[in-house]
Amino acid sequence: MTYSLDMHGRVVVITGGSRGVGDGIVDVFLRAGAEVEICGRNASSTLREVDGRHPTMSEVDVRNSEAVQAWIDSVVSRRGRLDVVVNNAGGSPFADFSTASTRFADKVLALNFSAAAYVCHAAFEALAATPDSSIVNITSISARRPSPGTAVYGAAKAALESLTTSLAVEWAPAIRVNAVSCGLVSTPGSMDHYGDAEQYARVAATIPRGKFATPAEIGQACLLLASPLAAHISGAVVPVHGGGEWPAFLQHTPNG
Repeated sequence: MTYSLDMHGRVVVITGGSRGVGDGIVDVFLRAGAEVEICGRNASSTLREVDGRHPTMSEVDVRNSEAVQAWIDSVVSRRGRLDVVVNNAGGSPFADFSTASTRFADKVLALNFSAAAYVCHAAFEALAATPDSSIVNITSISARRPSPGTAVYGAAKAALESLTTSLAVEWAPAIRVNAVSCGLVSTPGSMDHYGDAEQYARVAATIPRGKFATPAEIGQACLLLASPLAAHISGAVVPVHGGGEWPAFLQHTPNG
C-alpha cells in the first residue's frame, strides 16, 4: 500500500493565513500541491508564493457568521469542492482579567472560539460531500495549563478543543475533525514579545527541545492530519510543543 502527502487537486481553506503561524501552514500546503484559499481582515496583505503559486486571499471578518458563510460558499462555487479546513485565526494581547473590559473578553472569545465554530458550520455541507475531508483546529497549550494574562484566550482554546472532540463524533464518518495544540512558536513578532534576544533565549531554554517551533512545523502537523496517513485519526488533539515545559520543581533540585 502506498501513502502520500500529495495534495494536488485538493482545496484547502485556512483562516488567518497571511502571516505568522498561518503563513507557515499555507507554505506547507502549497508545497504539497494544494489549492489554498485564505482570509484575513486586510485583503492587500503580501501573500506567500511557492513555485509561482500563491493562495487566493479574501477579506473576511471571521467573527461574522454571515460573512463566513458567504466566503465558504464563494470558495465552493469557484473551486467546485472543499477538502480541508484549517481554523488558524486567533490570538490575544496580554490583559489582566480583573481590569480588562467584558467587551475585550467578548472579542477574544469571538476570534478564538466563535470564528472557528462559524467556519466549521459553514463548511459542513461541502466537506460532507467530499471523500476524505477533514478539519484541523489550531489550539494552544494555554487550553490545558494556567494562562495568566491571557485567561480568556486559554478558556476559548479549551472550548475549541471540546468542540473538536464533539464534532469528531457528531460528524463521523463523513468528516474527520482534529486539533493541533501549539506550544511557543517563533514568528516575526515573537522576539519583540519577549523583550530581547537574551530573554528570548531564556524562554526557549524552558522548552525540552531547546527551541521554539517554526510556523512550518505547525503546518507539517496540519498536513499530516489532513493526509491519508491520518485516515483513522479523528477527535485527536495533537501537541506540537517540543516536549512541553520543564517542571518548575526541577529548578530547585540537585538534578535540575
